[in-house]
Amino acid sequence: MKILIAIDDSKFCEQAVRVISANIQPKGADVRILHILQPITIVPPPQMSAWYMPELEEQAKEAQKLVKRAADSLAAAGFRVDTAVEKGDVRLNIIDAATSWGADLIVVGSHGRGGIPRLLLGSVAEYVARHAPCSVLIVRHPAQK
Repeated sequence: MKILIAIDDSKFCEQAVRVISANIQPKGADVRILHILQPITIVPPPQMSAWYMPELEEQAKEAQKLVKRAADSLAAAGFRVDTAVEKGDVRLNIIDAATSWGADLIVVGSHGRGGIPRLLLGSVAEYVARHAPCSVLIVRHPAQK
């Protein structure tokens, strides 16, 4: 089984790792921990090469630490784990990564936003659930109501 865990820098990352560890047998499971860096603008000025965004350099370092912590935790539980940090549109990159890797399950966190914040920010979890090439598990933090 191939499990793609799309994480951000929130408490939902830790919860997703706990859910996988508690509910999936590590034997025969490959896990990919994915973090997407989304620039403020997707279209760079014409004089710049695609995805040259120096403002993301520091974020990339932090993202590498985040995916390594999650990977170490799952590896300690017996899972085969690899990591990826990509730049792009979060929703599209999750779908593309799952498709190209042949994922059997995508795990994403939900911030549980509603009303205006959801309207303005959109819902990555909802988009992934609607467009995924495989099953999707949406993990909520236990403190959410």
